Amino acid sequence: MELETIFSIASTLVMPGWLLLVFAPRWRWGTQLIAPFIIPAVLALMYAFLLATGMRDSHGDFNSLAGVRGLFENDRLLLAGWIHYLAFDLFIGSWEVRDARRLGIPHLLVIPCLLCTFMLGPVGLGLYFALRGGLRRTAWISEQADSPAAPN
Repeated sequence: MELETIFSIASTLVMPGWLLLVFAPRWRWGTQLIAPFIIPAVLALMYAFLLATGMRDSHGDFNSLAGVRGLFENDRLLLAGWIHYLAFDLFIGSWEVRDARRLGIPHLLVIPCLLCTFMLGPVGLGLYFALRGGLRRTAWISEQADSPAAPN
């Protein structure tokens, strides 16, 4: 399969997950199965395939910026990197929706965080943490909505 085709499939595959998170945040199948699990699992398989078929032709490594640049000179590994972003950003976006619902944060306030997470990854997560911290007066992540966990 052509790399451009894989790119198109992966980029299109995440869209239903993001649409579910934005427009159907209370639909449990969307926020607990499709967006955080099924779509990232399919992307993980694509990612593993690209790594397995691309690493042997790579001249890079993870030990320096130049080494990472060398990895991304290989189109298979560049595409794997893109799919890595798609999978993890969608997973984080689904966590944001579930966490906000658990904490009672209005979904309309979460939507800008989701859009930023979709487009800018860590910026969206940081925005969500700021929203969460501002509304909850604590940004600590805990298992219980009523008792924020203290740092270790």
